[in-house]
Amino acid sequence: MNDLIQLKDKNIVIMGVSNERSLAWGIAKTLHKAGANLIFTYRKERSYQKLIQLLEKENIEHTLTVACDVNEDDSLQQAFTKIGEEVNTIHGIVHAIAFAHGEDLHGDFVNTTRSGYAFAQDTSAYSLIAVAREAKPYLEAGSSIITMSALGAERALDGYKVMGVAKAALESTCKYLALDLGEANIRINAISAGPIRTLAAQGVPTFKQMLRDTKEKAPLKRNVTQEEVGNAALMLLSPLSSGITGEIVHVDAGYNIVG
Repeated sequence: MNDLIQLKDKNIVIMGVSNERSLAWGIAKTLHKAGANLIFTYRKERSYQKLIQLLEKENIEHTLTVACDVNEDDSLQQAFTKIGEEVNTIHGIVHAIAFAHGEDLHGDFVNTTRSGYAFAQDTSAYSLIAVAREAKPYLEAGSSIITMSALGAERALDGYKVMGVAKAALESTCKYLALDLGEANIRINAISAGPIRTLAAQGVPTFKQMLRDTKEKAPLKRNVTQEEVGNAALMLLSPLSSGITGEIVHVDAGYNIVG
């Protein structure tokens, strides 16, 4: 499989691991099996400690861990400068970062605060632009970036509220970045994953109902797994998807076509 995937010894930056249920963590485990060199970013010391514990528990080797706060331009610049100095070339990036204030995910969307809206957009959508900009000098031709979206970007789903709007912006951002980066033969795509029990999902008030709806209505009559999202990411980061960019790939057991 490793020869087909062609990710052995490739440098992949993974952003957004919060715990063992994170989609980013599922992707990291899949990339590790493919032989990639893993570079992790973390936001705070507490996040760093959790990350190291996970890596040790799963016996996953990693090349580098770097502090990076995507809400701060200086932090982003310093992070990718350090990564560039250490490994010289980046072959792929996993952007799995999204956040909104809890009060903006409850109650009516019309009551979303200006500051809460701006924060959700900055963290969940603009951060992809900033990451691409800082990483570009180190991205090799043929490299790939992936980001994580959800069906709430396309439809007004009860419970998503400001995060759905932020994910919609993220998907559009992905497409416009594909235009810019394509000239350098750098691809960027988004995975729209079905409901999975992650830390972020816990903030969605209707999450349990989403799990039930997907299992009942999706063509495959089940929910998807962290591993399945990881496998899709593996494909999008590898040369197997060399002709794919600017796409929103649904990994949701087909729910998006009928839900």
